[in-house]
Amino acid sequence: MFTSVLMIEKPLTSEDVEFVTTLHGAEGVSFVVLMQPRGDQADVLLRAIDDVALGELKEAVREGDEPEGKDAEAPARLALEHSLAALRAAGCQAKGQVIEDHPLDRLKTAVDEADADEVIVLTAPHYVEEFFHRDWASRARHRVGVPVLKLFAHSE
Repeated sequence: MFTSVLMIEKPLTSEDVEFVTTLHGAEGVSFVVLMQPRGDQADVLLRAIDDVALGELKEAVREGDEPEGKDAEAPARLALEHSLAALRAAGCQAKGQVIEDHPLDRLKTAVDEADADEVIVLTAPHYVEEFFHRDWASRARHRVGVPVLKLFAHSE
């Protein structure tokens, strides 16, 4: 069985599930899903710049409304449960947790605990962070000791 640690910031769409579950062909896949609420992951200004770069001006205006801190926990737990259920429905083993602090430290621990074969970082584009190599995937490549694949999440 192939084991992937999957870092996400929003619920998986059906396209996301199909994509990550078919990356390795017919081989069975087990997922450890780490969900970090988007509101805790980046500065509001950086998220708004990303939205503008993507042409999503209405989203840029609403970035200040994104729940943060304790307000982001309940939606994150629901998003995680939805994502785990979707992965299981696709025939995969899946477990996970919401990460409240230090996502890269928890990522390293999850990789070691699961004896993972890879890390998949599935997020919306974060152009400013990616340009400066401060996004999760760029930083994880230097810490986890397994291949790190950066994928862009789909929207529904």
